[in-house]
Amino acid sequence: MALMNDVYSYIENNYQPNEPIFLSELNIPGMKAVSVRQQMKKLTESGKLKRFDAGIYYIPKKSMFRSGSTLSVDEVIRKKYLSDGGNCCGYVGGILFANQLGLTTQVPGVYEIYTNKATTEYRETQLASLRVILRKPYCAIDEKNAATLQFLDLLKEIVDISEVDGEELTNLLIGYMKKKSIGFESMRPFLPYYPERIYKNMYEVGLLNGVSA
Repeated sequence: MALMNDVYSYIENNYQPNEPIFLSELNIPGMKAVSVRQQMKKLTESGKLKRFDAGIYYIPKKSMFRSGSTLSVDEVIRKKYLSDGGNCCGYVGGILFANQLGLTTQVPGVYEIYTNKATTEYRETQLASLRVILRKPYCAIDEKNAATLQFLDLLKEIVDISEVDGEELTNLLIGYMKKKSIGFESMRPFLPYYPERIYKNMYEVGLLNGVSA
């Protein structure tokens, strides 16, 4: 019981309710990993913690429902793949990002993630009941270039996934670029990493005429 209380006290001091807790990252002074795993299991059985997926736990936030609150899959993905020690190291792409920009009404059945944590060009994994595709970025992602690289990855496949076209599409894209301060000059250093079709796509969606340096 004392060990279980020690582990819970450590977690309470280091994590907020509904914040993902990765077992692989738990480093409790003076306690071996196998012991930590055992106590996490006991804490889950007692209801003090909830298990989101293998190796992922959280302190349930109090709610009006007896079962308590659930952990957001977006929050798990953000912490697991999009940030590294507080630094940006990834972003969402594909249909999910296009949907967020209003370019498609499709709701993806899979999350597509570009992340520095990917060790191969393409890997499919599972997070709870969600399919996740991890892609290695063309170059390392950081806070300064993340928005630009995310936008370039969209342009790489925009003709295939956008349900919007013509002037409406051009205006949506230019509006987003202004909002994120993405100009042609900021894109230029990264363009050589991308397949040549990106230039054709940029022309088709009206950006080569609408983007200023």
